[in-house]
Amino acid sequence: MNKSPRATVLVAEDEESLREALKLNLELEGYEVTTTDTGPGVLKTVKGEYFDLIILDIMLPEMDGITVCETIRMQHNDVPILFLSARNSGADRVEGLKKGGDDYLTKPFNLEELLLRVSKLITKNKRMKEPQSIGDTYEFDGYRIDFSAHECVDKSGKVQELSKKEAALLKLLIEHEGEVVSREQILQIVWGYNVYPTTRTIDNFILNFRKYFERDSRNPVHFHSIRGIGYKFTAK
Repeated sequence: MNKSPRATVLVAEDEESLREALKLNLELEGYEVTTTDTGPGVLKTVKGEYFDLIILDIMLPEMDGITVCETIRMQHNDVPILFLSARNSGADRVEGLKKGGDDYLTKPFNLEELLLRVSKLITKNKRMKEPQSIGDTYEFDGYRIDFSAHECVDKSGKVQELSKKEAALLKLLIEHEGEVVSREQILQIVWGYNVYPTTRTIDNFILNFRKYFERDSRNPVHFHSIRGIGYKFTAK
């Protein structure tokens, strides 16, 4: 499979032989795979990294998969979650989906079916996050940004140079105008996989944008920080 960058999958399964088999087969399909064997391990890993999908066993030690899923959703993380369960009752399936799971597969499962479901969930998620397309220049509220030249015209009419990362973050926020862009998405798209600046770094970028584009930076109308979730741009 051609994936650029490769889609990342977190496998949370405490049965070692199954965990390793899943890792091997997913890697053969071209995915980048991280594994963990406990509930708290999932939460810790998800905090520091962006994933395109989590394969989550329901019967995990220390914290069960349903609770893990609930906790992830409470953190406003909408990563697709595929539950694995040894229990095949309708009530379990409904419970898993009700608590925020996207799909549910009963053990023992057919490997091809699992790989198909993984591919569909990742594709669907990427499609939902497809941004609106904007060109090399963008104008709003009397301001102008030139992404290719890495510069903008600020509120006093001065040309300001933008760093490569500033231009990339501006473009990402504008492409998702009116939507909250999560910190995880920003880390993945602007900084790339496995390189994590602090939230303070992103906040500083937002403060710069307010200096350039807000008439009153204490009462922003264009660049908003949504506490604990992410950031949002509105043109008007």
